[in-house]
Amino acid sequence: MAALLLTPAVRAFGAKGFWHALIAGILGAGAAAIGTSWVNTLALCAAAIGCALLTTVDLAVHRLPRAILVPTYATVIPLLVATAAHEGAWDALLRACLAALTLGAFYFLLGALAPSGIGFGDVTFAPLLGLVLGWFGWAQVLAATLATFICAGVAAVALLITRRATARTRIAFGPWMVFGAASVLWML
Repeated sequence: MAALLLTPAVRAFGAKGFWHALIAGILGAGAAAIGTSWVNTLALCAAAIGCALLTTVDLAVHRLPRAILVPTYATVIPLLVATAAHEGAWDALLRACLAALTLGAFYFLLGALAPSGIGFGDVTFAPLLGLVLGWFGWAQVLAATLATFICAGVAAVALLITRRATARTRIAFGPWMVFGAASVLWML
């Protein structure tokens, strides 16, 4: 439903509907597999839909728009609070919030040190992934962050070697953030 409501916003940024539907389906299937309860599965599916939309937009126009980020946060946060209440997992919620703050601060620092490398969209997107990853543990937060940078780096080197990019070519980083998070969560 959220994907249908946000489709005009996604199309306004030049993304193709097929790709966000495909990515949402793949991420949603993963969310259903690792959800600890029906409420947690809803939170993960909401995050998956937001990540799918953000990935397609970032690939198309190198932006992570607030028009998608804000509704995703507004859906995921209350669902994680409901999950904590339903499961009595207040420690997981606290860890998720701390992970969101930590990733947000880390990406903010990277953006401040290298503004041409990490954009503000990546900085505002990182806490969302921190919430989801932090729910499952600090090891997942660290592993996903490492996977993100390693995979993005390998892809950038491959593009340079094949001469499909130069050192000044901007590469969408949001999809690599999603890939890093999803790959770690799929290993749970």
